[in-house]
Amino acid sequence: MSSTWRKVLRVLTGITVPLVAAGVITAGSPGFGQYRVKNGDTLSHIAAQYGTDVRTLVELNSLPGNGNAIYAGEVLKLPGKASKASPAKASPAKRSQLGRVTYVVRRGDTIGKIAKRYKCSQANLLAANGLKRSDHIYAGKALQVPVKIRPKPVARKPAKKATKNNSFAGRIYADHIVSAANRNRATLKNRKLPTRAQMRAMIAATATKYGVDPELALAISWQESGWKQRVVSPANAVGAMQVIPSTGKFSAGIVGRKLDLLKPQDNVTAGVVLLSRLTTAAKRLDLAIAGYYQGLGGVRRNGMYPDTKLYVKNVLRIKAQLEKGWSPL
Repeated sequence: MSSTWRKVLRVLTGITVPLVAAGVITAGSPGFGQYRVKNGDTLSHIAAQYGTDVRTLVELNSLPGNGNAIYAGEVLKLPGKASKASPAKASPAKRSQLGRVTYVVRRGDTIGKIAKRYKCSQANLLAANGLKRSDHIYAGKALQVPVKIRPKPVARKPAKKATKNNSFAGRIYADHIVSAANRNRATLKNRKLPTRAQMRAMIAATATKYGVDPELALAISWQESGWKQRVVSPANAVGAMQVIPSTGKFSAGIVGRKLDLLKPQDNVTAGVVLLSRLTTAAKRLDLAIAGYYQGLGGVRRNGMYPDTKLYVKNVLRIKAQLEKGWSPL
């Protein structure tokens, strides 16, 4: 991923993306339930919905980095057995709302006549005035008469239109970008793509070809997508290296041929070539990594944003683990 703010169903620890649709929970292996991710889901929402936390879901499902990339259709394990949703309880019938009006007794009135006139019970009328059945009423006496109050009809608010999957961490992407991302996601959904192990080998080989540290390229890709070519973000960052179209054109100009970001090898080439240029221009490894996430120009102008710092920290940690022989697959 090579420009400012682009992710797919991304969850940075402590940040929750607004969700669009709920998922499906099914029976799983003993001691576990399963949850199928839907468009708009976030890991923090899933954790809250099923009484667990993000760290547990990350460890249970061996998610990349800090669990910052999940995609629609992926099945996640949940701690504890899946339970059937309990039917909604019927809400109790509302009691009639009662108010009081003041009535001045006229000649010839009785408790019974007044109660009938106002459609209330004699017992309620007596109780409202602290009277007994044996008590007399007289003309000119003011009585409090309990009456039913018809609640004012509440104006219904127009139903909200379903929100688009067009935001991450409070950033909204233009409709044409989101539409392009949706088309790319639909295309990749129907393609036969390499496994994550195959993508790992492809990334390492391509990095070696272009003089980039293989562990660095692998760490970037793991943080971005978990080595999954099928991932597309709302910002239209595509594939295992999460490359946006403008960066694809930049890398194509360097290698001297057109790069199709939907094709695994071209996607990896675009990301690795960018990383090669960043490591040369930035001089410092942390700045090169930040440049891949935020854009090197943005880092130089504004410094690293808080989420950029977390991104750099995660990539360096993953790189160190890979250098020690760690294999997440």
